[in-house]
Amino acid sequence: MIDVVFLLLIFFLVASRLSQEDTELDVPLPSAANAMPMTEEPQELVVNIDQQGSLFVNRRQLDAEEFETMLRQSIANNPLGQSVMIRADRRVPLQSPVDVMDICLKCGAAYSLSIADKES
Repeated sequence: MIDVVFLLLIFFLVASRLSQEDTELDVPLPSAANAMPMTEEPQELVVNIDQQGSLFVNRRQLDAEEFETMLRQSIANNPLGQSVMIRADRRVPLQSPVDVMDICLKCGAAYSLSIADKES
């Protein structure tokens, strides 16, 4: 048992020493003039679908083409991945949320679906 503990101790001492040597090398690193660190996580895009199947994003009514254009722009602005929350009225025909999901898949965005449980 003592041999195992001793071997582990030696392993971690050697490994920590090697990691220090990697950072001690004087290597000039490249820099970018216009690069900025990401300070905020991408906002989730919320799509509301009312009883008639109309799409609303940020309280603005959109048709399918306008939504696709907005989604493509959001994906271009958030290269790490844009997510979409689809909120549908429970009385909406199934085709409307499926159309939105299809647009999300076509554009490469992750989505989640939520069906409203209570009447408004």
